[in-house]
Amino acid sequence: MEQVLGGYLKESAAAFGVVLDDRMISDFLEYKRLLLQWNEKINLTAIVEDKEIILKHFADSLSILPYIKGIRSIIDVGTGAGFPGIPLKIALPDIDVVLLDSLEKRIGFLNTVIGHLGLSGISAVHMRAEDAGISPEYRESFDAATARAVASMPVLLEYCLPLVKTGGIFIAMKGSISEEISSSKKALEVLGGEIEEAKEFTLPGSDIKRSIIVVRKLRQSPTKYPRKAGKPSRDPLI
Repeated sequence: MEQVLGGYLKESAAAFGVVLDDRMISDFLEYKRLLLQWNEKINLTAIVEDKEIILKHFADSLSILPYIKGIRSIIDVGTGAGFPGIPLKIALPDIDVVLLDSLEKRIGFLNTVIGHLGLSGISAVHMRAEDAGISPEYRESFDAATARAVASMPVLLEYCLPLVKTGGIFIAMKGSISEEISSSKKALEVLGGEIEEAKEFTLPGSDIKRSIIVVRKLRQSPTKYPRKAGKPSRDPLI
């Protein structure tokens, strides 16, 4: 069964131009095992079927890998069970990854995965995005930030752009994008970003639609952003 799942993962990743070796495949399957084991104790995912985890979590996470080749550091905001940060780390071992989440229980799971897989250059941080954005340790410190289905685009821009260096990128992983883009103009203008690319695609071998929005940071974000915890979601920049 593991051989079949490994083959399926390899094919799914290849659809995005991602080549996984045997060690990487082994790490992904161990990650899946830990995810299902911990999911019985804490709510990490509603997706529990092996192939669906591979397609909807692993392959979906790897869909942004072509956009981050060559970058050295990435922060995954609202990482949840580690998507896309851990899959990106497995496939690109040299990249530095920070997994950011506001729920301490999830951090325990993420640290378990990191330890079991022997990953280095990756850390799980228990912190809200608004607090990370004003922290000297994290503000404008990353080549890239990513967020997967965390919030609406104006809210995500306020969470993520302050964490990215000028010249870096923020990648939003979404379902549909047309409405997201039209509602983002004010946030982009205020926070110093510009949409560089917006792409819709379907997950390999399925009819599941996904979208990627790549935002380039053109200038520093004003120091008053992000606003205090809860404010970006209650009063988004629209």
